[in-house]
Amino acid sequence: MTKWLRSGRRRDICYLLAAEGERRGQQLKSDLESHYDERLEPSSFYGTLSAMVEAGLVETKTEGLADVYSLTAAGEDRLEEHVRWIEVCLEGE
Repeated sequence: MTKWLRSGRRRDICYLLAAEGERRGQQLKSDLESHYDERLEPSSFYGTLSAMVEAGLVETKTEGLADVYSLTAAGEDRLEEHVRWIEVCLEGE
């Protein structure tokens, strides 16, 4: 598995995008802040999104003033691989 899934933030972004199809960057950030119950530094958060776009796992488009993000087919594949791995781990209990 590639390094990108080692980050919980990246995994959580993928789960949110898989659930909704696409989201504005600020929506993603707000949802994660609510889940983690802490503020995320904008530069760090948007740096994570940029790295995911560069890796080809997430794509972005601009709607008005906002960037909207969605999973690519490669991102969906990696997320599904991760879910299968979790299922295997849980079956072993």
